[in-house]
Amino acid sequence: MQLGDLYQKALNFEFLSIEEGMFLFEHAPLTELMYVADELRKIQVPHGKVTWQIDRNVNTTNVCIANCKFCNFYRIPGHADAYITDIDTYRRKIRETLKYGGDQLLLQGGHHPALGLEFYTSLFRQLKNEFPTIKLHTLGPPEVAHICKLEKMSHHEVLKALQEAGLDSLPGAGAEILVDRVRRLISKGKCGADEWLAIMHEAHKLNITTSATMMFGHVETLEERFIHLTRIRDIQAIKPADAKGFLAFIPWTFQDVDTLLTKIRGVQNLTTPDEYIRVIAISRIMLPNVKNIQASWLTVGKQTAQVCLHGGANDFGSIMIEENVVSAAGAPHRFTYKTMQDAIREAGFEPQLRTQQYSWRDVPETIEEQVINY
Repeated sequence: MQLGDLYQKALNFEFLSIEEGMFLFEHAPLTELMYVADELRKIQVPHGKVTWQIDRNVNTTNVCIANCKFCNFYRIPGHADAYITDIDTYRRKIRETLKYGGDQLLLQGGHHPALGLEFYTSLFRQLKNEFPTIKLHTLGPPEVAHICKLEKMSHHEVLKALQEAGLDSLPGAGAEILVDRVRRLISKGKCGADEWLAIMHEAHKLNITTSATMMFGHVETLEERFIHLTRIRDIQAIKPADAKGFLAFIPWTFQDVDTLLTKIRGVQNLTTPDEYIRVIAISRIMLPNVKNIQASWLTVGKQTAQVCLHGGANDFGSIMIEENVVSAAGAPHRFTYKTMQDAIREAGFEPQLRTQQYSWRDVPETIEEQVINY
């Protein structure tokens, strides 16, 4: 294989094989890889702005029986710290979110053994009834799979019911690495890779927009990262022609502070900034049918994320008014609506506030600065 031939193939928006992608990842100089990815970004996102969002991650419950080895957030059923978020808390947090300029809740939680479809559909309807403008970017394939198992219902039936109750879009949560060898080691209680992908495909058939993620830097091999990328690409390739499918891809690094994966297996996140930038660039190259590539400032920090904007990324994600899960494993970084825009400008780009659907919003004139104090 020749680097030049692979660069040209990528610039032609052709699908690179796993072997070709790995060859680029291991042998291409980082500057050249970033250049190719940046050229693709300019074609796919020609406005040249860097988009960002204001939303809040609210957890429905911290009770979970999935037993993921990288999660410090969950509690087993009956634990003294276990909770299910009550409606008054949702009301307070939504009002705060609107005050801070947000338009969306990223609503996720654990695999609670007693919370079935009726719980979520009732919750979504009540939130939409009281706050009709708020968007619900909710659950994720593993949670949908859990509900299906509890109710003995199909993916289609559960997704349709959630959609009719108010679900606006489906996050790419719980993807980790879409290889079952890895999933058995780090998240055995979650759905397998095939089911995660099947749920996303069903969502696309219902015209529910989704995103995709990849958590890397733990027990996966380089080849397994590329299997993950190609599986995302293949599901996007078979979506209905009128569906948007995966709106974005977000790779983020395993956070290892006090996790069971670190304590029991000694697994540490050894991902360097250069490696993360390389993953962003190769994501743009390997996923020519996914328009938006997001840099995970939450896990890699401002400076690395800024460099990613010159290597294929076009989106900076959300300021995350609240985020509890990844932070519980050591992610220390924070942004406000002002510092988010400052960071994008420092990198040489114009910031553009967006919705989950990647339509543009004006920054509200009445926006207030949130206190980062949770």
